[in-house]
Amino acid sequence: MAEEYKASQAYSDEELDERTIEIARVAKVVKGGRRFSFRATVVVGDRRGRVGLGIGKANAVPDAVRKASERARRNMKKINIYETTIPHEVIGEVGGARVLLKPASAGTGVIAAGGVRAVLEAAGIRDVLTKSLGSNTLINVVQATMQALEQLRAVDEVAKERGRSVDQVKPFWDRRKRRSA
Repeated sequence: MAEEYKASQAYSDEELDERTIEIARVAKVVKGGRRFSFRATVVVGDRRGRVGLGIGKANAVPDAVRKASERARRNMKKINIYETTIPHEVIGEVGGARVLLKPASAGTGVIAAGGVRAVLEAAGIRDVLTKSLGSNTLINVVQATMQALEQLRAVDEVAKERGRSVDQVKPFWDRRKRRSA
């Protein structure tokens, strides 16, 4: 646990890409009426394969954003990326939201919107195709994206498991380049 804390402290504030995805006013119904507070959703990444998601609630917006930012920094996870894209297709599901992530060849860009784009760019993924399926509740879509990224497996790990060479497991556009060269 102490090692993880030290690792998260090793990143200075300048290196991390912090994006506030959503600020929502939420209400708690009490005997006298409604109590309003704010919920902030923040994503933090180093653009090199580490990304974290944080959600914070407070009576004031700045406090909610600060809490969410701290939680995102604490919850940063390492994800497997392949050059500028992801190693394979994956689907993440949270609640009614489903997010499909597909690898794309270099130069394609991040074909995504809103929260999904923020998470992928903070993680350092520059070429990917996405599709949001099911519910479009922002918080669930963002959590589904994070879940999908956590499912990704490294190319060399998959090659070893299948008993194949790394070249045989790479995305098809890289195999084609190697053959023609």
